Amino acid sequence: MEIKAKLVDELGINRIITRMAHEIIERNKGSKNIVLLGMRTRGEFLAQRLHAKITEIEGVATQIGILDVTLYRDDFRTRLKQPQVSVSNITFDITDKDVIIIDDVLYTGRTVRSALCAIMDFGRPSTVQLCVLVDRGHRELPIRADYVGKNIPTSINEEVKVKLKEIDDEDAINLVEIKFSQE
Repeated sequence: MEIKAKLVDELGINRIITRMAHEIIERNKGSKNIVLLGMRTRGEFLAQRLHAKITEIEGVATQIGILDVTLYRDDFRTRLKQPQVSVSNITFDITDKDVIIIDDVLYTGRTVRSALCAIMDFGRPSTVQLCVLVDRGHRELPIRADYVGKNIPTSINEEVKVKLKEIDDEDAINLVEIKFSQE
């Protein structure tokens, strides 16, 4: 993979997080009934950042959890050779709450479908909303995000790679080109 362009830097990601936090608060008329569920791996760190920003704005901490959807994926046995199975960490009841799923990149929609299935094992939320840092298009399922940090249309030979300090030592959104082998 070759980096074609650095689309967003650390300052840009911080601005996006601030904007999305305000959008979440506005749409939900405050933070009283919302819970944030970050999808492993980068979604959990984005959720932590949104949680901190919402707490700063509202003065009240929302509940936050981590959602692992590996076992709910429709390609669990076919595409994923060595799946990294972790555990979800949701220590509160989500019934009648406004659940916000947070992920880094929205692509086909299949991971979000898996998240919806996983959430229902934890309770029956009042609403489920989707917050993504990047929407790159190419949906295979009728899923759209409620909150989008940046829309980045991609071609078939491009990917969006999100880097976060917590695991990548830098904050960036890069457009990368995928080299297909000639086999």
